[in-house]
Amino acid sequence: MTMQMPSRHRATVSSARHSSLATRHFRTPARIVFLSVLLCFITSSFSLLHAEHTRRWLQTTYEEFLKGTAHGVAVRSDGRLELAPKFTLLADADASYLWSLRLDPKGALFAAGGSPAKVFRFDNGGKPNTVFESSDLVAQSIAFDSKGTLYVATSPDGKVYRVSSSGDKSVFFEPKTKYIWDIAFGPDGILYVATGDKGQVFAVSPDGKSEVFYASDEAHIRVLAFDANKNLLAGTEPNGRVLRITRPDAKSPRKEKDSAATASTADGFVLYETSKREVTSLAVAPDGSIYVSAIGEKQRTVSTPSTTIITSPQTTTTITSGGVAGTISGQLPQQTPFVAFPPTLSSSIYRLSPDGAPDEVWTSRDDVVYSLGFSSDGRVLAGTGNNGALLAIDGHGVFAQLAKAGSAQITGIARNSAGKVFLCTANPGKVLSVGPEYEPEGTFSSRSFDAQLFSQWGRLDWWGPPPAAAASTRSASASGGEPRLEFFVRSGNTEDPGKEWSRWFGPYSKPGSAVAAPSARFFQWKAVIHDGRPGDGINWVSLAYLPRNVAPVIDAIVLQDPGVRAQSNTIISTGQAPSVALKMPPTPNTPNIFIAQTTTPTKFEQPPQGFHEKGYQSVLWSAHDDNDDELHYGVYYRGENEREWKLLKDKLDQKFYSWDTTTLPDGAYYLKIVASDAPSNPPAVALKTERESERFEVDNTPPVIESLKVGQGTFQSGPNVVAISNVVSFTGRDSSSSIDRAQYSLDGGEWTLLAPINKVSDAPEEHYEFTLANLAPGEHTVAVRAYDRFENVGSAKTTVNVPATKP
Repeated sequence: MTMQMPSRHRATVSSARHSSLATRHFRTPARIVFLSVLLCFITSSFSLLHAEHTRRWLQTTYEEFLKGTAHGVAVRSDGRLELAPKFTLLADADASYLWSLRLDPKGALFAAGGSPAKVFRFDNGGKPNTVFESSDLVAQSIAFDSKGTLYVATSPDGKVYRVSSSGDKSVFFEPKTKYIWDIAFGPDGILYVATGDKGQVFAVSPDGKSEVFYASDEAHIRVLAFDANKNLLAGTEPNGRVLRITRPDAKSPRKEKDSAATASTADGFVLYETSKREVTSLAVAPDGSIYVSAIGEKQRTVSTPSTTIITSPQTTTTITSGGVAGTISGQLPQQTPFVAFPPTLSSSIYRLSPDGAPDEVWTSRDDVVYSLGFSSDGRVLAGTGNNGALLAIDGHGVFAQLAKAGSAQITGIARNSAGKVFLCTANPGKVLSVGPEYEPEGTFSSRSFDAQLFSQWGRLDWWGPPPAAAASTRSASASGGEPRLEFFVRSGNTEDPGKEWSRWFGPYSKPGSAVAAPSARFFQWKAVIHDGRPGDGINWVSLAYLPRNVAPVIDAIVLQDPGVRAQSNTIISTGQAPSVALKMPPTPNTPNIFIAQTTTPTKFEQPPQGFHEKGYQSVLWSAHDDNDDELHYGVYYRGENEREWKLLKDKLDQKFYSWDTTTLPDGAYYLKIVASDAPSNPPAVALKTERESERFEVDNTPPVIESLKVGQGTFQSGPNVVAISNVVSFTGRDSSSSIDRAQYSLDGGEWTLLAPINKVSDAPEEHYEFTLANLAPGEHTVAVRAYDRFENVGSAKTTVNVPATKP
């Protein structure tokens, strides 16, 4: 049976997939109070610039700081920059990836990886020396016995090799399983071997005799460790479990086992089943707490075989359906399938207290934890991918990104007796050291800030926790009175900083310094931290800037049909829907401008609603201002043959206006909308813009009915009968617009629509004629009416006498 390979290898064999860290934020009450004070400070300071128009770019969150570039500076999840432990590249190993990192009893550093399988020993200068090499694909794990003898586990279809001090290797144990994932020596000198795809742990004595120590229900035993009581711990896949495996007490009855575990000589107990698919690392703290990293989402359906391809100039490695199939020399086959990474590869870190209670201390929806360890100050270290970041997590859930390794994944963590931490990586394979000393100096460069408009730069302000008195004395004596925190700034008119930007201006060592960077659209700051210690750093940075004022833009003007009145929906007291659907202007196609202006709240504009009201004319418009200024509008009009504009309404803050046109003579008109940003600017710099509407007409005079008369005619009412009919004719005339329609009513009955003689109703004068037949003898009243395009109506009536028929 073919089993699916654990997702650690599926995700690590390529660095093509880029993912970003999903974070948690931790805000203490003191920090909330501080931010409140900060907002008050921002809104009341910087008097050199006009308060209504000054903007601030404030950086204070983890997400914002992660967009910058750090060298020797850690970015904390609670929004702080501080010096990081010293981060040093020791060596570039001759391997695409390194999986396992160990120190021998004498403190010498070893790393294992591939492809092909290799183990390196690093001398004091960091130079790698190959101490083991085989034709296997990868050296998956290494371990040392109490005498310092090296043991190497290879995979897939691998073996455990014993390597002598002279470099001779021999097969120590061959489990006859698909994978060997991890090996570890117990206190009694027994070598424990974690395997898959049958989920077995083998125990191998120093003389090479082996037994199935534990057979689990899981497909893979991924990692091994020992708890504070020297019990074996195992992390599994695909149910993401943490097992404690112990030999049964000889005096206690053995519990019954199912057929799959009849070969076991030990008992397994699930300490915790994570919500993830695969446990990637276990680390036991000095207080007995167990830290667990797990990745991937559990599959609820049967997985289909997947294939991932690793290519190099010489070879092509194919990992298929839960395992490495082999190494194919030469070119990539033409029909080799490729399956992308799983759509979800989340990750979490859990803490199991000594009494077994679990807590989730960190989680990410994107990044993956491959390795765990501990720093000299007791924080949990997590090596992640696929950005190759090293995280440090304290006991309060606050974490910091200490540095990036320059490789896609950090796959192994080890620490020596002096507190120095070592890392190994994949894609490519490297070895680095971390701490315990801190960097003497660190720099952090902010992201390039886009003010969206050409801007004048004001003051740069920042805040960080003050150092303790003793630390301050030490810092001053150590640095000769030099400032411990300095800022530099530059500006430019391209998004990416480069040689076309201004030079760096500074240093600025006092908060609230006025910067000398030239006016431009883009801005960047750089902080240099000297002689810092944990806890020192920067909590927030704020820049005041004044965008050049630009005139507002009126994007569109839309005139409504005559007889429509637009009103704000706040006026409507009933719950009924509006009776007219207004024609709305298009939404302005403006850029998504982020302007941190604390003095003016965001204004949400609700659209007006329309109603029929004869004699009214309405206009709607859309406008925007790139400065995000408050705008006031004026509405002007002029007749078609006039030059001067007359004011209809001024100082409107809404983008529509309705007025009663009965105050205007009939005729053609134009509107002009004027937009001004005066509410947000001093008079000397305020700007305005204007736009004219299309032509429209005002017509409040009804048509007149002329020449209404009734004549007689004849029509054939039977084979031999000719009857008398009454023919009604009239003319509808309008002085300003065309006749829209006409109707007639007989003796107060329903109105009947009439068509003009020429069939098309499109002229100021239309002629109508219709026949009234079979009228009863006596007097009849005929009423007619005509409407123009503005719903003005004119009417008239006449009478018809129909004589009685002679016998």
